[in-house]
Amino acid sequence: MTAGALDLLALAREGDEAAAARVLEENSGLIWAVVRRYYGKGVEPDDLYQLGCLGFLKAVRGFDVSYGTQFSTYAVPKIAGEIRRHLRDNGLIKVGRTLKEQGISIYAARERLRVRLGREPVLSELSAETGLTPEEIAVAELAAAPPDSLQQENADGLTLESTLASAATEEHLVERIALRAAIDALPDREKRTILLRFYKGLTQQQCAKILGVSQVQVSRLEKRAIEKLRQELK
Repeated sequence: MTAGALDLLALAREGDEAAAARVLEENSGLIWAVVRRYYGKGVEPDDLYQLGCLGFLKAVRGFDVSYGTQFSTYAVPKIAGEIRRHLRDNGLIKVGRTLKEQGISIYAARERLRVRLGREPVLSELSAETGLTPEEIAVAELAAAPPDSLQQENADGLTLESTLASAATEEHLVERIALRAAIDALPDREKRTILLRFYKGLTQQQCAKILGVSQVQVSRLEKRAIEKLRQELK
């Protein structure tokens, strides 16, 4: 962001309505890029855009250069969060009660194990402590995880983000937000494969043991899932 843009942002943050309107206009493309990911959820596009604008203005008020991040990086989760909050509060999207309960159980187990072991517990230890399978833990943690978790490297040194996209542009930042929703829409076995491979960082052989299939089948599931994600994120 240029010095002039930062000055304009500072004025908007201080309550200058003209500056806020200009910042909003200059970033309408970014807002629409996020909004498009929520089409078909029962809310008209123009209404989604208004929600996105509300989230954007909240980002304007809350942003501080000292955060050490680009404004767009800070704004996109705010825009998406405002839309998702509206959809959730109006019953248009739901996080399952089971997932919520599992997430709480995993968090508590992780804290207990940290104290007991003096280090971060591994997946097998979490599984033994909670009684949940590794894939159940992966699904529950993904539901609560920030988009940045998709930048974690798997056992092959790859991230799901790097497999699907290229440079870290604003458009790419939006894709990261959309990726979570696209994963949730995959068939169950393909979703589990992606979660285990890219979120939990397991090898194909490890995934095969958990899923009860061959390594070749895991490879096919992974390729199919990635192709579907590519198509969804076009």
